[in-house]
Amino acid sequence: MAVWALGINHTTAPLDLRGRFAFAVDQMEPVLHGFRDSLARQPEVALISTCNRTEIYCAAEQPELEHTLDWLAHSGGVATTLLRQHTYSLQGGLAARHAFRVASGLDSMVLGEPQILGQMKDAIRAAEAAGSLGTTLNQLFQRTFAVAKDVRTSTEIGAHSISMAAAVVRLAGQIFEDLGQVKVLFVGAGEMIELAATHFAAKSPKSIAIANRTLERGEKLASRFGGEVMRLADLPSRLHEFDAVVSCTASTLPIIGLGAVERALKVRKHRPMFMVDLAVPRDIEPEVRALEDIYLYTVDDLASVVQTAQANRQAAVAQAEAIIDAGVQSFVHWMEQRGSVPLIQQLNAQADEWRSLELARARRLLAKGEDVDAVLEALSRGLTQKMLHGAMAELRAGDAQTREHTAQAIHKLFLRKER
Repeated sequence: MAVWALGINHTTAPLDLRGRFAFAVDQMEPVLHGFRDSLARQPEVALISTCNRTEIYCAAEQPELEHTLDWLAHSGGVATTLLRQHTYSLQGGLAARHAFRVASGLDSMVLGEPQILGQMKDAIRAAEAAGSLGTTLNQLFQRTFAVAKDVRTSTEIGAHSISMAAAVVRLAGQIFEDLGQVKVLFVGAGEMIELAATHFAAKSPKSIAIANRTLERGEKLASRFGGEVMRLADLPSRLHEFDAVVSCTASTLPIIGLGAVERALKVRKHRPMFMVDLAVPRDIEPEVRALEDIYLYTVDDLASVVQTAQANRQAAVAQAEAIIDAGVQSFVHWMEQRGSVPLIQQLNAQADEWRSLELARARRLLAKGEDVDAVLEALSRGLTQKMLHGAMAELRAGDAQTREHTAQAIHKLFLRKER
C-alpha cells in the first residue's frame, strides 16, 4: 500500500492562488467523491483545507501523484504547470512526518498554534462521513492526533507563540494611540473571528459590532462581548462608523469592495481605517490597500508579527521533532507489516485447507471402525507431511547457493529452538 500527500501552503503559494483551492467543510463530501471517481481504482483520500494550506492525503496500491496534481489544478481552474511550481509532494514516511508536523503546529505560520489540530480533525470527520477514509489513512490520522497530543502535553511548543488573533490587536495598537476609543467591526462569526474578538475585547474598545449573514449566530457572538449585531447586507452603508474592521468569512468572492471603502473614507473625512482580511479567498478587494488612510493587512502580512520569541522555542521544537521521529518510525513499521497481510492470509487459508482434508480423512476412518490411536497417528503424520513437503522439495532442488538460502530459511522457520 502506498501513501502520498500533495499540497500548497503559505510558504509555497501566494494568498490569491491558495484562495482558489479553499474548500468549506460542507463541500468536502462531493469534492472527495469527485476525486475518487476520477481514478479507476478508488483510493482512500482525505482533504485538509485552511486559510494557510490545502493538502490531499491518499492511500492506494500504487501512488498517483501526477493524477492528483492534475485533479487539484482542474478543481482550482489553473494550469497544471503553474500549480506544479507551488506544490509539494511526499510519500510514505515523509507524508506521515508532514502530517504529524502540521497537526503539532510545527508547519504553521504561527509556530505551535493549536487551531490547525481542530481543523484537521474536522477534515477527517468529513472524510469518514464521505466514506473515503480506509484502514490506512484512518491509522495515519489516529497516529497523527496521538503524536500531536504528545507534543502539546510533553513540550512547550505553544507557550511562546503569538496567535494570529493576538497579532491583529498588536498591529491595531501600533496604529491607534488608545484602543479604548476604537470602534471595531467583525465580519463573520466563525472560530477565527471569535478569537480576534476575544483579544480585542480584552482591550475594552469603545464598541464592538458583528456583521454576519445569519443574525442568530452573530447575536450569539455579539452577546458575549456586549456588542451589537448587524446584517451583512447593511455593511456598505455602515462601514464608515468603524475604525477597525476584521473580516473572515467563507465567501468565495470579496464582500467589501473598493467602492464601499472609498465612500466610507469620504464620510469619515479620511480618518484612518485599520482593516484585516483573515479570509482565504479574500473578503476585501486587494485594491483597497492602495487607498490613503487605509491600513490593510492579510494573513500573509501577519507572518512577520507572529514570528517572535524564536530562541525560546528552539528547545521545544527539538523535543517535538524527536516525538515525531518516533511516531514516523512506528507508522512505517505498521505499513511494512501491512504489506505481509495478503501472504499471511494465504498461508492461513492453505493451512486450513490441509487441516480440513486430514480431518475429513480421519472421520472416514473412524466411521469404518479403525483404531482411534492409529487414526490420530495418521492425522498427525498427514499434516506434518503436507507442512514440510514444500521445504523438503526446495532442499532437493536448485543449485548449491539456492539450497543454502533455503536451508537458512528453514532454520529460521522450523528449527529456532535448536539454534
